Amino acid sequence: MSQVATHSNLVGGSTASRVLACPGSVALVEKMPPRPSSSYADEGTLLHDVMSDLLSSDKKPHDFLGRKYKDITFTEDHIFSKIRPALKALEEIDPDGAMEIEVETRVSFGELIPGAFGSVDVIGRLGERVIVLDWKFGDGVAVSATNNKQLLFYAAAARRTLKTQWAFKGAKQLELIIVQPPYTRRWVTDFETLNLFELDLVRAVKLAQQPDAPVAHGDHCRWCTAKPICPAMNGAIERMVKIKHENLDRDEIGRLLHTAAQFEDWIKDLRALAFEMLKNDTPVPGWKMVAKKGQREWRDEGDAINWLKAQKINPLHEPEMISPAQAEKLLKKIKTYLPEELVRVVSSGSTLAPESDPRPAVLNIGRQLTAALSKLQ
Repeated sequence: MSQVATHSNLVGGSTASRVLACPGSVALVEKMPPRPSSSYADEGTLLHDVMSDLLSSDKKPHDFLGRKYKDITFTEDHIFSKIRPALKALEEIDPDGAMEIEVETRVSFGELIPGAFGSVDVIGRLGERVIVLDWKFGDGVAVSATNNKQLLFYAAAARRTLKTQWAFKGAKQLELIIVQPPYTRRWVTDFETLNLFELDLVRAVKLAQQPDAPVAHGDHCRWCTAKPICPAMNGAIERMVKIKHENLDRDEIGRLLHTAAQFEDWIKDLRALAFEMLKNDTPVPGWKMVAKKGQREWRDEGDAINWLKAQKINPLHEPEMISPAQAEKLLKKIKTYLPEELVRVVSSGSTLAPESDPRPAVLNIGRQLTAALSKLQ
């Protein structure tokens, strides 16, 4: 049940923290090509969809085994490591099953901030308390609920959305909850905090729409796609490389190590941007796209099995056949070499490399063929 356009290009739940800290990032991000999805993001989408359907129906987790999202399949491991802990967390939050909820709901700010919207995982009402809950199924960075800008965004937008306003009527408290199996993190606040957040967000969005919107680097840069072209990030890097390490005290070293983590993300995103440009036939001076180091595999497993058996080598290693490298280790003991015709080298994809790399540039055959065919029409 994945929804289309669940994230705003202006500001959404996942980008609220960045826009508040760096209004100028909005215009910079618009200049960047779309970032391709990752297997981790696809897995998260699949698990969110399963949780949404579980809470909206009488189905059980095992009813969803085999469901796919792109190349990710819902498995028993997902049930035991992610879904059951998430359901258990929900039971601990609402032990009596008294909470009214809306799941996977689009919320927006309406005319207050046109174009600002998002999709909230769970919004509910328990007694005099509004509950705003977000599932986090990644195993990476631990996410805190305290003053969480993403959940404050969803709460403020839900308060202005007709479908979810019922949760706020007569409420006296707001609780933000992050369920990141196996952990649950909770934070209770008042509606004055939400009012102040909303005012700050309105100011930040107005600033973002100015041609000279300010930029700033910090922890919010981690997920920003505009790092490679950000003047604040580039300026910070230039200043940092001029520092003489021998003149640093331990406090400064600790601070700079924290900053260096942001630069590592910057380098990763810069390489990804260059790779996408080359993939789309946009030249990057001094760089090219080359095939990754090839992996050896059997050209024909039947032929390989027959040949290995003839050498009195067992070709099977449960649950699969031995690899060419494993075969060579066994053949070495009997001083026999593996025939080249039994093996082929297959590249696992392309990667970025300097022009000086001896590997030839990868030709984008698909694009070249499309361009050639278009000329014939």
